[in-house]
Amino acid sequence: MLRALIQSVTLHVLRLLCAGFFLATGIHGTLGVPLSLSKTPYRYTVLDQDLSTALQEFGNNMNIRVNISAEVKGRIRGSMPDLPPREFLDRLANLYGLQWYFDGLVLYVSSAKESQTRMLVLTSIRFTGLREALDELEISDNRYVVKPTPGDGLVLVSGPPRFIALVEQTFNGLVAEAEARMPETPPRESVLTLFRGSSTMVVRNGLPEASYSSDAPQQDGVGGKPEPRQK
Repeated sequence: MLRALIQSVTLHVLRLLCAGFFLATGIHGTLGVPLSLSKTPYRYTVLDQDLSTALQEFGNNMNIRVNISAEVKGRIRGSMPDLPPREFLDRLANLYGLQWYFDGLVLYVSSAKESQTRMLVLTSIRFTGLREALDELEISDNRYVVKPTPGDGLVLVSGPPRFIALVEQTFNGLVAEAEARMPETPPRESVLTLFRGSSTMVVRNGLPEASYSSDAPQQDGVGGKPEPRQK
């Protein structure tokens, strides 16, 4: 009883701590949620600064971990208008050809030229199952593409590397789960009859099963049904 009470109190405290963290940073929800920031204008004055440095400082000011691709290059020259944090981030993305994706823990920023496209083959799962899983895990992002091709046999996925990686991981997990539920198909039986002179041997599934002898000699080869030896 005491142990259950301690576990309950511990869980409640952890929930309060997590809630406090997300409220402090302006992020709501759990892993994979959309990036939601304060509406208060983000004041950032700079005359000449490296773009990666500005993005890193943005993350520090918002208490968000930022992963910046090596392909993100450029310099910010001149002042930036006071904008809400989300609009500030989008403005940088538009001005410098960037894409960003937030997985709930880390803000990934990459160059638009790093955008990837994948074709996923639907075999053991349906597109609706993939879509529901992505929505449930809060991986879906309406800025990036996940759509079936005509015939519902393929799924087209396009977006920044981190988004693509999460979609592929989800897809592979669903396929593995579906295949694990499928009943095993029994191996197909193989029967081979070998003729060697007057002797005949039946090989079933790679193993010799029986041998026969006939009065009429035959050439070596593979033939039809053997006749038993006459006694």
